[in-house]
Amino acid sequence: MAPRSFWKGYLKLSLVTCPVVMAPAKSEKEKLRFHTLNRATGNRVQSRYIDAVSGKPVDSADQVKGFPRDDESYVMLEDEELDSVALESARTIDIEVFAPAESIDWIWYDAPHYLTPGDEVGEEAFAVIREAMKATKMVGISRVVLYRRERAVLLEPRGKGIILWTLRYGDEVRDPKLYFDAIKDQKPAPELLSLVNRLIEERVKPWSPQMASDPVQDRLRDIIEAKKKPPAKKTKAAEKTGKGGAESNVIDIMDALRKSLGPAVKKPKGR
Repeated sequence: MAPRSFWKGYLKLSLVTCPVVMAPAKSEKEKLRFHTLNRATGNRVQSRYIDAVSGKPVDSADQVKGFPRDDESYVMLEDEELDSVALESARTIDIEVFAPAESIDWIWYDAPHYLTPGDEVGEEAFAVIREAMKATKMVGISRVVLYRRERAVLLEPRGKGIILWTLRYGDEVRDPKLYFDAIKDQKPAPELLSLVNRLIEERVKPWSPQMASDPVQDRLRDIIEAKKKPPAKKTKAAEKTGKGGAESNVIDIMDALRKSLGPAVKKPKGR
């Protein structure tokens, strides 16, 4: 059974419209969540908003968003004012622009969502839009209100459905030239490049979600499970430790690559 969708609306291309539903493609349900406790009592600690000047608690009804006017005052914005922004794109994904899929750098991609037909009546129109993007190798660009903000989104056909990516805002992506231009333009020696190519070829595997597993979460679960059990009796054990000389940080790249590839690699002449 598919997870419950969190957004319902319409997908529109010119005069073609169909109802659609959307669900986040990523889930944080499996992540471990911790509560903050009082060490002395074991009770949970509550978080409360406190007035920075008076030190008194502030009720939720009195909490309001504010933007700094100067160092001492703020412009207040009510929830109704924030909700009134960009309401035209709140429930309709109107595709007005298409772009070649390969022309958009991955760094602009933010969060993925699954977009599917909202009912059987709209499946034909949905399929027409999806298959047309596949045939032309194009992705659709639109705007929609998600998470209380209007976002630029990218629609990418995927199998029987469409992946809707929220895109990062223009001022969120830093210019890579600020970081990469200072790097010296070095061309590696052909023999070094050949060895690295071989090393890459030996480590190629089909993609699997296990490659992106979270070992920290697994280790934390082990610690939690161990703490649930009764404490084991302590035993006296002594482990011998030895001190060795520190390895040099200077490693010959060619020797390191040869060792990585095994004894089959011969040392080039003249080195």
